[in-house]
Amino acid sequence: MSDGETEAGWVAPELRDELPGLGLRYALVERGSGRSPRELKQRLRELSDRFSGPQAINLRHQPIPWAYRVFYRHIGLDPDEQPTPVEELALERIKHGGFRSRSLLDDALTIAIMESGVALRAFDADKVSGAPGIRSSQPGEELEGRPGELPSGTLVIADEARPLALLVGATASGRGVVPRTKRTMLCALQVKGVPDIAVEEAIWLAGGVLQG
Repeated sequence: MSDGETEAGWVAPELRDELPGLGLRYALVERGSGRSPRELKQRLRELSDRFSGPQAINLRHQPIPWAYRVFYRHIGLDPDEQPTPVEELALERIKHGGFRSRSLLDDALTIAIMESGVALRAFDADKVSGAPGIRSSQPGEELEGRPGELPSGTLVIADEARPLALLVGATASGRGVVPRTKRTMLCALQVKGVPDIAVEEAIWLAGGVLQG
């Protein structure tokens, strides 16, 4: 797969039947994170101006954020207690008066999520074995860095060897992007009601920011 080209991750057959529309798309970017340049920080400030309080509050009623809210409820999560990625960023913008610049990758994800509404996350591509996908956890399985076994049937993003992250929540220790990361795997969670073009746009936006 060439740099920035998107591919479809796998979904366990039983989940395809239970959760129609569930999908994962991913792309590799030949760089890690780092400090955000001045131009990117300015882009964040402009994004903050566009998503003022009223717009941020009304995000949940737009089609893509609403699709994630429906999905969260379907898998037993309350989106008012555990916000979807775009709503979490919008709440942070209200709390702090703007989007805070943290790193090149974090800022890239913020821009892509807010512009598209799509749930994105990133992994160290060199710490992923084969293609990523979505499945249920197995009995006795753990998430690296988290104490105790995962409840059997927990939805996870996994590679061919182990869980990489909870589908909604924590990333396994050692699988996320760190300062020494050389290649980043961008992953977009697709659910029913989120169009393919939005998923592609989200990955393209984040990848474009990372590559400068």
